Amino acid sequence: MEVNRVVILTLALLCAAVDSALREAFSWRQLDFLFPSQENKQAALASGQFKPDNNLPVGIELWEDKVFVTVPRWKSGVPASLAYFNLNDTPIAPFLTPYPDWESHNISDGNFKSIATRIVSPFRIRADSCDRLWVLDTGVADILDESPRAFYPTTLIVFDLKKNVLLRRYEFPKEHVKDTSFFANIAVDEGATCDDVYAYSADLGAFGLVVYSWKKNSSWRVQHNFFYAHPMEGEFDVHGNKFQWTDGLFGLALSKPNRVDGHRTLYFHPFASTSEFQVSTEILHNETRASSSYHEYHLLGTRGPNTQSCASFMDEDSGIIFYTQVNTDSITCWNSRTRPQYLPQTIGLVDKNNVTLIFPNDVKVDRKRNLWVLTDRLPMFMFGKLDPNDVNFRILTAPVDDATKDTICSSNYNGPEPKIEDRFGAEDLPLCRNGADIATWSMFSMTLLLLVLAVQQ
Repeated sequence: MEVNRVVILTLALLCAAVDSALREAFSWRQLDFLFPSQENKQAALASGQFKPDNNLPVGIELWEDKVFVTVPRWKSGVPASLAYFNLNDTPIAPFLTPYPDWESHNISDGNFKSIATRIVSPFRIRADSCDRLWVLDTGVADILDESPRAFYPTTLIVFDLKKNVLLRRYEFPKEHVKDTSFFANIAVDEGATCDDVYAYSADLGAFGLVVYSWKKNSSWRVQHNFFYAHPMEGEFDVHGNKFQWTDGLFGLALSKPNRVDGHRTLYFHPFASTSEFQVSTEILHNETRASSSYHEYHLLGTRGPNTQSCASFMDEDSGIIFYTQVNTDSITCWNSRTRPQYLPQTIGLVDKNNVTLIFPNDVKVDRKRNLWVLTDRLPMFMFGKLDPNDVNFRILTAPVDDATKDTICSSNYNGPEPKIEDRFGAEDLPLCRNGADIATWSMFSMTLLLLVLAVQQ
């Protein structure tokens, strides 16, 4: 048993050191904010407006030289739930600057409800090519408390990133929000002009999708059986934290427009599921057809056991979708163009690391085709307490082509079709990416042999 533990630990360390596809760009033990002054910060700490232990990043977005992160108000003491830092910041743990300003996040202010730019608790955000930031705000604070505070219905808030001014607020109509609704992800479908844009908001709690038209400034709710959680796939185990979730529709990834009619394909999946589905946005754009065209929604296939994913994102240039796999500390991929069959054998392993990739919560590809991943150890935060002396939050990155090199997702891949066990291995064994050469594996073998002999002695 002791020998097995040594083998597993050694493989994990060697894989992380030798074969990591993603580079750690930023990391934090605890989040900190750029307060107007040290006096302001001390006052926030003393009043409980800022409780460092209660701040956890969830969503990420890149725009020009800014890195945006969301910090939902899971618990009290979150001073700002949408913030940014400069991509060129030299500190590995940069301070966060509230966006668009401090006033927009001061929920304790008696005038808060009258502030046009007010933001309570967004989970995911998206910047479009028209330099607009789309913020999907749940409107709920202290989410994990016994009595969460609802400030307003789920709201789309859109900012002009060039001028940092509010463009539009759109509260979801009452008929779009059910008793169990919780909107945690957004995808933005861009058309030929900046007016021809749709936003898709995933309701993981009441298993629906709200489609919003920028041009019409109106929305409609879509229902489909494929939005529901799978009853047999709600079991999660993240480093010994075992729990059951019933999260429905969550992952949303958009293809580039097709050449025939200019519409995209929306790839989607519930969180408590390992299956992937698709539908043409032509269906979603039509309020009547969106919910009445049941058979226009299609099952693609499954990623295999233990592959539940909260976030996904497509690199339009290559057609590769990236997935965050929370149970396996990994990022995986699927090439929709070169591997049209959706099977465990056609899912590539981008990176796997049982330290840096604990609960990858969001994934994006920027305009320069760089892959970005945010990890945050969410289950440890929800069901226990994070160690403030340990690195808890990370942002990792790599160019898309480098991240997928030597995987089945690469358009240049010429290797054999991998077997399912080649990807996931024995249940407890961490795996390296494809492509390790003979010399590397020889080093692994020698190191393992020496360690086993040492333990036996």
